[in-house]
Amino acid sequence: MPASRKPLIGVTPLWDDKLESLWMLPGYFDGITEAGGIPVMLPLTDDEASIEQLVGSLDGVLVAGGHDMGPDLYGEEPGPKTVELCPARDRMEMRLIPAALRHDKPLLGICRGIQSLNVALGGTLWQDLPSQHPGDVEHHGKPPYDEPVHTVRVEPNSPLAAALWPDGDGDERFDRFHPAADTLAVNSFHHQAIRLLGDGLKPMAIAPDGIVEAVYAPDRRFVWAVQWHPEFAHKVDANQRAIFSAFVEAAANQTR
Repeated sequence: MPASRKPLIGVTPLWDDKLESLWMLPGYFDGITEAGGIPVMLPLTDDEASIEQLVGSLDGVLVAGGHDMGPDLYGEEPGPKTVELCPARDRMEMRLIPAALRHDKPLLGICRGIQSLNVALGGTLWQDLPSQHPGDVEHHGKPPYDEPVHTVRVEPNSPLAAALWPDGDGDERFDRFHPAADTLAVNSFHHQAIRLLGDGLKPMAIAPDGIVEAVYAPDRRFVWAVQWHPEFAHKVDANQRAIFSAFVEAAANQTR
């Protein structure tokens, strides 16, 4: 890829139930743009030929946050707390993610995106953490959404640890977001989470209550997903910007 060409990153669209319209949070686009990429919002489609063409034209795919995943995708009936669904996005992502994996396109999942990736690879979810996996960790934060809610332990020797602390200690980043070199304080806003890991995924970060909060696929060029929200925190947190930078760099280094 010529050095002057910026990588083109497709971002899954958000859906507004009341307005019946597509929309986008600027933080997804800002994080990609500031890291050197060009973000574009994808159409909401599950047409296989269209998705293949889209993925073939993109340098990377970002699967954004949004509605709860449909439990039927992992063999369950919806529980009483699983109420905000978007079947159109479910159908799209269950085709988009496998297509991106087949083409070995760099992929970053955020919030719902980690859940969608996990389900696409045969994993399951907790439908509602407070009722199914109660604990002392607050996963559902309140505004302002760039404020940390809880910490995660970053797995040593993981790609995330290498991206956040490339010198191996991270001392220069000890502030209110990073209380220790192997922990990261994250802004969290979710009630569903990974229960059983999907095939080929490994944990990169784990919350104190045992919930997996970041994963990667070691046999792929770049497949990362996080349960927190770097699209908000990147404005104030250098380590969240590092996640976007690692993703866009992988997309920029791609050959076609």
